[in-house]
Formats: sequence, C-alpha cells, structure tokens
Amino acid sequence: MKLRGKLSKLTQPVAYRRGWRRAQRYIFRLPLGPLRADIDQRQLREIQQRYAGSPAGYAKYANIDPWLRLNRERIQDLKLHRSRPKHVLDLGCGGGFFLFILKTLGHSVLGLDTARVPLYPELLDLFGVQRVIWTIKAFELLPHIEQKFDWITAFSVSFNIDQATQRLWGPAEWDFLLRDLQQHLRPGGKLFFGLNPSSGGEYYKPELRDFFVSRGAHVERERILFDKGLRF
Repeated sequence: MKLRGKLSKLTQPVAYRRGWRRAQRYIFRLPLGPLRADIDQRQLREIQQRYAGSPAGYAKYANIDPWLRLNRERIQDLKLHRSRPKHVLDLGCGGGFFLFILKTLGHSVLGLDTARVPLYPELLDLFGVQRVIWTIKAFELLPHIEQKFDWITAFSVSFNIDQATQRLWGPAEWDFLLRDLQQHLRPGGKLFFGLNPSSGGEYYKPELRDFFVSRGAHVERERILFDKGLRF
C-alpha cells in the first residue's frame, strides 16, 4: 500500500512539476563558489561572531550558506539565472540573500522590509543590497518608488496573516495589493509569491485560490506565479 501511495503521488501534476523543477536545477546549474567570492569574508566573520550563541531566532541567518543555497534554488526555479538583466523588487527581503545572488548575476535589485531585525541591515550591507524600510499592511499603498520592475517577488510571505488572530487575507486585501503592485511593474512584468501557512496549516481559503486563478496566476499550493501579467 505504501509503494502504491508513493507511485500515485508521482503521477500527480504537483509532484511532476516539482520534480521537473529539481531536474532543471541540475541541468542549468548555478555554482555558489563565484558568488561567495564577492563576499567580504572579514566582515562576514565579524557578523557571525556578534551573533554566535545568540538565542534570537533570526541569528540563524548569520550562517549564510544554507540561505544562499535556498535562494539559489528560488532563482533557478524562476529562471532568473538564465535571463537578461532584469529590475527586481523583493518584498520582505530579509537579509538580502535572494537579491545578492541576482545582483551578482547582473540584475538591478531593490528590497523592501521592516526594520525589526537588527541582523538584516548588517547582511544587506555585506551583500551591497539596498532596502526600503516599510511594513506591508492590508489596504495600504506601498511607498513611492521611482523605478518600475520586471519582477516583483515575495518569499515566505507572512504579511497576509494577522499574527494575533491568524486570520488570512481574503480576495479584497489581495486585490488591493495586486492593483497597487501593478503600478510598480513594467509592461509584461511578472509576480511571484511564496506563501507561509497560518498556524492551522492553511495557505488560503478555496475562494482565494479561485481569485488568484481569475487574476491570471498559476497556483501550486504555496506558490503563486503571475508569469503573464495580471488580469483585472
């Protein structure tokens, strides 16, 4: 029965797509060695020494290698290591791992995030990544940014979860955000969201999945990709 269950999963569309992404990462590799060469090792050691033994949860990001590997996969999955230079805005950029790799590959990058985590600006400085300080809230416009972008991304999204009640945003909140983001996209621009689950394990209600699809998204569990723009 267990073998039959495993074989059944392999035939499911989601399993196929995820397997194909893994295969493409192997075929179209992105070595980390040249990327690490651009990092000031003395500055990195100083950061790591300051956060060694820290009980703060965010201290784990001072060990940069796992996060570089994770964000390399994100870039491979979006095929940004195989594209001409793009302008990329990353919402909730954290320490800037994703944007650092993109910058090293020749893309123009900008991050947006809150100022709550003291380690993040140190990593952003290490990586040479610029950030706009901002908190994304329901029904509030993003700050004015002069340039427009070919890609707007957001990984491990949690701005759509009310931390007190664990209530997830619905179509109204997402519609407001998407219409705002449309103003920051270049013609033909793309959007990607990687959602975090609520404490109950939900990424969204069924009506929200339908909403994303109606706006032109490919929805694959936590992955929401608008690769052909937005429909309104």
